[in-house]
Amino acid sequence: MLLLASASACVCSLQHPPVGNRRFPASEQGKQRSGPVAMDGDGANNSWTELNGTTALPWRAVNPWDVMLCASGTAIACENAMVVAAIFYTPALRTPTLALVGSLATADLLAGAGLVLNFVFEYALPSPTLNLLTVGFLVASFAASIISLLAITVDRYLSLRHALTYLSDKTLRWAHAMLLVTWGAALLLGLLPVLGWNCLERPAACGAVRPLTRGCLTLLAGAFLVILALMLALYARICKIVCRHAQQIALQQHFLAAAAAASHYAAAKKGVSTLAIVLGTFGASWLPFAVYCLLGRPDDPPVYTYATLLPATYNSMLNPIIYAYRNAEIRRAIYVLLCGCFRTRAAHRSGSPSEV
Repeated sequence: MLLLASASACVCSLQHPPVGNRRFPASEQGKQRSGPVAMDGDGANNSWTELNGTTALPWRAVNPWDVMLCASGTAIACENAMVVAAIFYTPALRTPTLALVGSLATADLLAGAGLVLNFVFEYALPSPTLNLLTVGFLVASFAASIISLLAITVDRYLSLRHALTYLSDKTLRWAHAMLLVTWGAALLLGLLPVLGWNCLERPAACGAVRPLTRGCLTLLAGAFLVILALMLALYARICKIVCRHAQQIALQQHFLAAAAAASHYAAAKKGVSTLAIVLGTFGASWLPFAVYCLLGRPDDPPVYTYATLLPATYNSMLNPIIYAYRNAEIRRAIYVLLCGCFRTRAAHRSGSPSEV
């Protein structure tokens, strides 16, 4: 539980570059100050100590917003680590649908770890290079999380549209292809800041969230809006399919086989409600930050970045809670993993995504 030990740490070097190892100007050395804490030009508090007649390097006071982001990252990493471990150590959970859920949990786990690392690099090891690498890592992790949600939505749609052939080998290949596309696209987006879409050497090109350029922020926000639109369109189609099948079941209740069909689509309705919760949480969490990336300016107060970024991290915090409590197999696997109270013998069910 190394992440718990670093619970006092996390991000927003996205908005402010590190203070740097600056010495106190020679023209002002020896001047008296009113107290042990001085304010530098960018508004950060720094402590100064005189050692052997020379001025020591400053340290940056911890921003409470950074602490909240770090706490959020720690919770995200711990929650999603349990989901990833449950799926990895439980053979019965290795279905195409739960593979996509595992991809989502893995992305959120990396995002939480990235938030913690970003805080550490911001305050303990300030370096523009490390800061840029961490920002790229966070972009890739959150992009993988968002694209994984789209992949789960596509899988939900296919499971209802092609219910009779859903568990075929074709579905497994399709799930693997979606995983490949998800992480390939996330890696490409994460490399953008490292490959030059940053403003470390071009301050005039900075966007609302540093060190990303305006072009990079526009691309990321635009990709988010496209994904959100696709998810909403797929969700509308899913609702139509469920309503149509519900009407068909109502007309065929006098047949014996209708009972099994009714049970299947009752489970499907539960899956749709879960998906609605995920989509609602996803939109409410990320939309403010995406809009700010498009409309914000470099000279906006830093609190705007914090106030929109912090809720965005809550989406990664809520995703494992939704899956753990609404999927009985994942919940049981986590309980077995943590407590060891039962034998690890999960029932081999159909692997339907209706509970996801």
